[in-house]
Amino acid sequence: MKKAILLAGGAGTRLYPLTKIVCKQLLPIYDKPMICYPLATLMLGGLREVLIISTPKDLPMLQDYLGDGAQLGVRIDYAEQAKPEGIAQAFLIGAKFVGDSGASLILGDNIFYGKLDFYRDALAIESGACIFGYQVRDPERYGVVEFDDAGKAVSL
Repeated sequence: MKKAILLAGGAGTRLYPLTKIVCKQLLPIYDKPMICYPLATLMLGGLREVLIISTPKDLPMLQDYLGDGAQLGVRIDYAEQAKPEGIAQAFLIGAKFVGDSGASLILGDNIFYGKLDFYRDALAIESGACIFGYQVRDPERYGVVEFDDAGKAVSL
């Protein structure tokens, strides 16, 4: 069974001053905290074991809100990322949690909408990796995936 890593880091500087008192992922988006959206995406993909990685400041707030995940029908573990050193570091921090199983990584401020069939299809892949993204008009404001002419991701 594959496991999931939910990276809930980032200072939320564009949401300041709200993020001075609460972590970005707990800010409300419509009717629930932001972190509920990527967590729901993982659950829709059938993933029930989730490692949430966050900062020393934000981790206690996330633990207080989500607990061990039992009320949601998932198991949530937590790990600390002392300082942000990139998305790939989440796999290093979560290596023991993931073990020999496959892993899906999602960012705590990502909100996917619409049908998620593509996600279930990607989870069925036995080896390799799959990156999801949306084409936007102003990609410089977001994490940008750069592809070579063959369609291979070469940078993030």
